[in-house]
Order: sequence, then structure tokens, then C-alpha cells
Amino acid sequence: MNNQMNKLKQEIFNCKRCELFKERLNPVIGEGDSNADIMFVGEAPGANEDKTGKPFCGRSGDILDELLMNSGMKRQDVYIANTVKCRPPKNRNPKEEEIKLCAVFLDSQIDIIKPKVICCLGNFSTSYVMKKYKLNDKIQGISKIHGQVFFAESSYGKIKVIPFYHPAVVVYNMNKKKVLAKDFSMLKKYIKVNGGKKC
Repeated sequence: MNNQMNKLKQEIFNCKRCELFKERLNPVIGEGDSNADIMFVGEAPGANEDKTGKPFCGRSGDILDELLMNSGMKRQDVYIANTVKCRPPKNRNPKEEEIKLCAVFLDSQIDIIKPKVICCLGNFSTSYVMKKYKLNDKIQGISKIHGQVFFAESSYGKIKVIPFYHPAVVVYNMNKKKVLAKDFSMLKKYIKVNGGKKC
């Protein structure tokens, strides 16, 4: 598994599939437990992520860490990745074509990690992941479907897809913190127990 992930990391470092590679400082590949039951998928790196090469730094990262901790988890217990691995200029939203070209790497990460639960953070990752697992008819704005559990079939078995608000929303609207905390609390039932799988 480590060999697979290392090979994938090298492919991402060398990637020139779209124009985003020209302005990036670092691709943001992902981090965490390669055997995680729970995988978080964000949208695209911001300025802090571009500088460090790590997902969810800065204020939104602090919020994510707090949400994980309050749900009984740490970063090292889960795997965190993005739909797009390079920062879009001026933190604009990723374009559909950029997502299409880059998502092959996310698909590979999912195949390597084989998570039982995929948590989508924000509209872009929710849309991509739900389309990937043929949940097109369930897609709505994140305000309508956040915290809902959708059941899907992957190449390695049954999975659950759960959309969440992106943690960055709390930076602009503190009222969303309670909503996110409540939604994240449902993940407690999916945490590994005593080294075994609980899902």
C-alpha cells in the first residue's frame, strides 16, 4: 500500500494535466492513515495549503481539527484529501475541467485506502463524489443534504457518502459551527474500535 501511495505521490508531483501546476508552490496530495475507515474530501488547496503542501491549514484547518477532536478523532485517524491537488489562482473555485482532469488522483487514493465512509466537505467535492457513485439524483445544495448518509457501491464493497459544510464556512458564519459539530458527531459510530472495523 505504501508503495502504491508513494508512486501516486510522485505522479501528482510531476503532473501537468492542467494549467494549475504553473502557479503552484506545492501540490497538496493528502495526509493521514492509509488504512483509514473514514476519508475526508475537500475542494481545492488555499494559500496556506499551497505553501505547506498539507491539506486544511490555517483557520479552516483549526476548525476541522476541533471538529475531529470533539468527535473522538485526530487527523492521523482519518485520511484527508482534496478533489483538486493544486491551488486555483486567487483561491477561486476549481473549474469543472480542472476537477475532471485531477480527480483521477482522488479516485486512485480512494482505491488504495478503501474507506468505508467518504465525507465530502463542501459543494464541489460533494458533487464529484456523489456523481462518481451514481448518486446524481440525490445531489442538492449542501444546505439541503449536509449530514445525510447516502449508501453506495464501490469497487471494493458498500460505502457511505456523507456531505458536510466546508469548515471554512465557520470563518464567515459562526452559527454554522454548531451545525457542523452536530453533523460530525454522527461519525463516532464509524470509528475503529480496538483495532477492529466498526462500520
